Amino acid sequence: MKKEDVAPLKQEKDQFQNPHLHRRKFLANLGLTAVAITGITACTKTESSTALSGSSVDESMYGTHYNDIQILNYAFLLEQLEAAFYINVTNSFYSGATSLEKMRLEQIRDHEIAHREFFKTALGGSGIPDQQFDFSSIDFSDRMSVLSASKTFEDTGVSAYNGIAYAINSPDYLVAAGKIVSVEARHAAYIRDLLDPLSFADDTVIDSNGLDLASKPYTVVQAISPYLTVKPDMKSFPFNI
Repeated sequence: MKKEDVAPLKQEKDQFQNPHLHRRKFLANLGLTAVAITGITACTKTESSTALSGSSVDESMYGTHYNDIQILNYAFLLEQLEAAFYINVTNSFYSGATSLEKMRLEQIRDHEIAHREFFKTALGGSGIPDQQFDFSSIDFSDRMSVLSASKTFEDTGVSAYNGIAYAINSPDYLVAAGKIVSVEARHAAYIRDLLDPLSFADDTVIDSNGLDLASKPYTVVQAISPYLTVKPDMKSFPFNI
């Protein structure tokens, strides 16, 4: 893996400046009070692990009972992945990117960074460490390679939120998740439209009842596993997936 393929998350955090995405303002816009934010640490007696180790994902380890810290860490991992991806995309746009595509992709990047920072703030000391990702399989100079990867990340992210929302205990965090997944769905529709104008809501993501697909955490982790520099071990992962 080349050094340039690893997303510079810590460097980006210091360099990224956008008053419209100020963390406190974003939290306020989600309708969360300081009590709700700090209260997340009281939702569980389970301590978060700081290690992501192991090699394979065993479905027999897949659990169905969660607490809010586990769920927020799950979302935090996904948002770190998406933010890192779009930072790479916008650091050097693919060949032939139009001015409109550049603007929209920068907006998506900003949204994903805001989502990542929301979970980081909400979790505090209970959050998983900042992750680095392996994007070496993506050709960031090629439009199709970038948009295909973007489609995978966005579709996976939407189905991940849909598949875990039932287990969220806090009404405040359930509302926040609903607001975030609706933005992710807008991203997914836009990326799909760039690839194929007829695919923004086709039957690969919308079922016959007009409902978006929902994926269990095990399936989601399998989908993103190729991009994790350290593969998750379900026995030591900080949330039971």
